[in-house]
Amino acid sequence: MSVDFQSWASGCQARIETFLDARLPASDCVPVRLHKAMRYSVLGGGKRVRPLLSFAAGELAAADVERVTVAAAAVELIHAYSLVHDDLPCMDDDVLRRGKPTCHIEFDEATALLTGDSLQTLAFELLAEKRLADTPQAQLEMITQLALASGSRGMAGGQAFDLDSVGKMLSLPELEFMHIHKTGALIRAAVMLGARCSSRLDDEQLSKLDHFAKCVGLAFQVVDDLLDAEATTATLGKTAGKDAENNKPTYVSILGISQARELAEKLQHDADQALDGFGEAAARLRQVTDFIIKRKF
Repeated sequence: MSVDFQSWASGCQARIETFLDARLPASDCVPVRLHKAMRYSVLGGGKRVRPLLSFAAGELAAADVERVTVAAAAVELIHAYSLVHDDLPCMDDDVLRRGKPTCHIEFDEATALLTGDSLQTLAFELLAEKRLADTPQAQLEMITQLALASGSRGMAGGQAFDLDSVGKMLSLPELEFMHIHKTGALIRAAVMLGARCSSRLDDEQLSKLDHFAKCVGLAFQVVDDLLDAEATTATLGKTAGKDAENNKPTYVSILGISQARELAEKLQHDADQALDGFGEAAARLRQVTDFIIKRKF
């Protein structure tokens, strides 16, 4: 691992941006407005944390980088679709995302709804159209995992739980349950899809990797809650303080800032422990975890 983390991450981000730019429909392709909205919502923004996790897991498993790129792009498309829908007036009703107007503000609500739908289906098109795993069964398991992570037993279910929790005081286990689904499921899929692009890991190793991803997914949300409470809108690129304004239960509202920080550090420690036994091959995953925990926006 001779390349430093920042150079490696920039290379991965450039790779995923180039791939997505090529695979999204051209902005002059009919229906023009929808395709412009899809490209607007995906390209030119975001930290690409989920693709970074896919690439790092792929490195651990010695997977072909071309395969991992496709899997990472599919996960990022699901993430982008979720952001477009989360920002709609019927959900979180936000006007700013990644430092620019949200999709429904830049275009309109109907176009934003169709944009999310189209990004979701494109993700599964990518996973199905080329060989990404060593066996058809393994590739079907990848498709199934992303579907479960995206639906009512994953991200969508977590969002439903979130909407139902506004104004309520949840217990810590209830909050964890919500975010294992809303945030954590897609992060776990990002890691596992990257790893499954290779057949080199056995079931025990995959189980350890999944536990790592579960810890990282929760840590990501804890840090997100801290940033929402402490950072500015200009820094975040989205509306700061939205959770408190909407009376949403968060790790900060339940634990306070100091204990929330301690929880993030504990989850990072647990994630690191889950990687014991992988040796130097897990170095990138540890670096991405550190990036997630220490990010400022």
